[in-house]
Amino acid sequence: MESAADDLALVVDPARRTGRTLLAAGVGQSYVDVVDPRHLHFEYVRRMAAVIDLAAPPGRPLTALHLGGGALTLPRWLAATRPGSAQLAVERDPAVVDLVRRELPPLPPEVTVAVADARDAVTAAPTGRYDLVLADVYRAARMPGHVASVEFATEAARTLHSDGVYLVNVTDLPPLVFCRAQVATLRAVFADVYLVADRRMLRGRRYGNLVLAAAHRPDRLPVRRLAARVAADPVPGGVLHGPTLDAFVSGARPATDATLAAD
Repeated sequence: MESAADDLALVVDPARRTGRTLLAAGVGQSYVDVVDPRHLHFEYVRRMAAVIDLAAPPGRPLTALHLGGGALTLPRWLAATRPGSAQLAVERDPAVVDLVRRELPPLPPEVTVAVADARDAVTAAPTGRYDLVLADVYRAARMPGHVASVEFATEAARTLHSDGVYLVNVTDLPPLVFCRAQVATLRAVFADVYLVADRRMLRGRRYGNLVLAAAHRPDRLPVRRLAARVAADPVPGGVLHGPTLDAFVSGARPATDATLAAD
């Protein structure tokens, strides 16, 4: 995220006194519980966590690259649920990093924060370094084109080891044209892609967040278990994979640096 320092604030959640919401120009960007980092407030973050939970045995430390830091919700959660996980969080906006360091609890020592552009960070990352790469990069509620292309996804894929998982937060509105293009983009790079979202979004009934998961290996994630997990969420979700994802993405084309620059 990227905002002027005057537009940023961390506010107390009136419904949960230990909760803090990071606001940018009055819009909620991240949520952290200062006592319980396992508490995940936003539904799309819970969906990302569900994928991570099913991607490796419980408690196993994972190496992770977080692109888009915000209040560092998932780095804190991963450190609490999988102690010893070596993580690098990349945030473009130094004002966000300063505010979070000043007003939220210190990060575990295995979490490092860097101020950098997400694409620059991915390009500089070692090949095969990470179990997880998580992309949640937005400017003014829009994913920048340079992190939405086949070329960017190719770099993210390169940084994952052969069993790694790439996770992307996508915001879209009906008829989900951008999300369909993002699915096609990841399918041009990865062997398998999964879409996890609120059922109402999958029916084209609301604006919101969708989570894409991608892997080098086909059937990397247990689809039935993932579907059961997200269906039991307070905001019930669904999973599109295989033939159902084929139908969803039909006709969509991958986004490239060239096509995005032309838009």
